[in-house]
Amino acid sequence: MQRRQFLKTAGLGAAGVAAAPFVSTASANETYTWDMVTSWPKNFPALGTGANDFARRVEQLSNGRMRIRVHGAGELVPALEVFDAVAAGTAEMGHSASYYWRGKVAASQFFTAVPFGMTTTEMNAWLYHGGGQELWDEIYANHNLKPFAVGNTGTQMAGWFKKEINSLEDMQGLKLRLPGLAGEAMNGIGVSTVNMAGSEIFTSLQTGALDAADWVGPYNDLAFGLHQVADYYYTSVWNEPSAVLEGTINLDAWNALPEDLQDVIREAARASNLAMISEFAYRNAQALETLVEEHGVQLRTFPEDVMAALYESSKQAIQRQVESDEESRRVYESYSAFQKVVRPFSDAGEYAYLKSRDNVGA
Repeated sequence: MQRRQFLKTAGLGAAGVAAAPFVSTASANETYTWDMVTSWPKNFPALGTGANDFARRVEQLSNGRMRIRVHGAGELVPALEVFDAVAAGTAEMGHSASYYWRGKVAASQFFTAVPFGMTTTEMNAWLYHGGGQELWDEIYANHNLKPFAVGNTGTQMAGWFKKEINSLEDMQGLKLRLPGLAGEAMNGIGVSTVNMAGSEIFTSLQTGALDAADWVGPYNDLAFGLHQVADYYYTSVWNEPSAVLEGTINLDAWNALPEDLQDVIREAARASNLAMISEFAYRNAQALETLVEEHGVQLRTFPEDVMAALYESSKQAIQRQVESDEESRRVYESYSAFQKVVRPFSDAGEYAYLKSRDNVGA
């Protein structure tokens, strides 16, 4: 549908009563009420409120013809069961992170974050212009899902550690919460990683079930109070240079929508994606200052031997996956090819500027 037609239809008044989900109709007067399950606590800063923001945009752009009820983790389904719930039609939509589903769909991990991979700007370019969205659609369709990027946390810190890391030897045997390909890379250097819902991290660190944990970044880490149970905050970005949050839609529910409401969802997803990136850039800066100045958090970076080991282990983890899974091979082939295309400009542009800014003391 052309954008002008979309804008006309998006401005139509709402009429009728709420239809049951999955009813196949293209009536311009039909209204829809969907449930969205999420992996975040209700109204959790940026993540939970980002889901709320998307729902608000959909209702506004559809002029009330479509309403999405947002549910926090555990309200309808547990945090790490969003994928299955939406695929089965328990809820029409979910908001989560695709690397949580690596045990179900190995290739899903590439659509959240790749260690030492693309930045947020580069990742969005791949999804919107480099064929990434088409691959994502194809793979998720096999699970009765339609995916969208509905948020991005930007670069993420390496995480919270209860003891200082001075060498690679200090990493041996640590119990670390870290999902996705980065978790596999950490396993390769002697760390024992687990995947768990964010709401479980504080207690796990407090009780000793974990020695360290990655969550999101200063804004969300402060909200969870992780500085109260771990002394050292490692800022070495390697694991998630960009972290896409996905909106998943039950494919039957998606196909039942009229075309103009599909366009509403597409536009709302793009807008919410940008909005979350911008919010994190601001809120993380505020929270980092609070953590350091008000709570005395000690910032650290990994030693060179740890970073070198993580890079080699990351390459090996990715190689193992692409050799054992055809979908992963196809996705990473596209991902890495696109990274090679955009890397020269990123280096000559933003990266060079940041170095210049630092060199002159601006």
